[in-house]
Amino acid sequence: MTQKLETGKLGGGLGMKAHETIYQLFIGLLLAIIASTMILPFLYVIIISFTDSSVYVSGTFYLWPQKWSTEAYRLILRGSGFLNALKASVFITFVGTPINVCANAGLAYMLSKDDLVGRSLINKLVMFTMLFGAGMIPNFINIRNLGLINNWFANILPSACGAWTVMVMKSFFSELPKDIEEAAEIDGCSTLRMFFQIVLPLSLAMLATFTLFAFVSYWNCYFSAILYLTDTTKMPLQVYLQKIVLSTDISEVVDIQDDLRNKVPQEIMRMASLVVVVFPILCIYPFMQKYFAKGVMVGAVKG
Repeated sequence: MTQKLETGKLGGGLGMKAHETIYQLFIGLLLAIIASTMILPFLYVIIISFTDSSVYVSGTFYLWPQKWSTEAYRLILRGSGFLNALKASVFITFVGTPINVCANAGLAYMLSKDDLVGRSLINKLVMFTMLFGAGMIPNFINIRNLGLINNWFANILPSACGAWTVMVMKSFFSELPKDIEEAAEIDGCSTLRMFFQIVLPLSLAMLATFTLFAFVSYWNCYFSAILYLTDTTKMPLQVYLQKIVLSTDISEVVDIQDDLRNKVPQEIMRMASLVVVVFPILCIYPFMQKYFAKGVMVGAVKG
């Protein structure tokens, strides 16, 4: 009798394992199908951008082209339009990102102090900006009165500090051990020195996460550039890309010489432009991805 029960339990255990294996295979297949719907279109863009013009025009293109070419990339990278847009995006991104992180972290650390005079009022004002916005026209008037029209800082300063980022950083700073700061104060450490030498090194995961958020946001700067920039040579890459995608004559946007005007089909030029603009983000994401969950969850509000 005991042997039959053990045999039944063993058979039931094997059956459960078989069902679990089938379930895992089904979930894996489903996720692979979902991932393919996101990967294949981007892969198609990359393949088209490297396809030789003769192969593309002849219509013999498949998922893997018969002949490769980098002529579209050479034309784009040599054009003055791309170089001007790249200069604008690099300035906005690499100047705006540290300003954004420092402004948010500084305000958040200040609000994490319980003994701050007027802390409750400042908290309410920060939260007010999260719930209510002035609108496009008042913001434009404000930028114009500050003399920032056609200035790259018009794309940097309005988004240099955000209420949601401040609240998450504030929650993270509030959870740091108070004993460390108290020990530093006893040793005569000033507030600024404590912030830069003690608090920030303990917050690297959170800072890395919001640095990446700010980097992507400034690199994808588009709407504010259209509003505040009037000089076409100061437009960032996203505006440059939009002009290429919608233009009927890409040579005017890319600034191609007349003898090269019809050398590469416009569709290949569009795909190559997409890859060039997205490439820097693709290079950064794999190295920063591990900080996402850790940085945001550590600063999350606990219930």
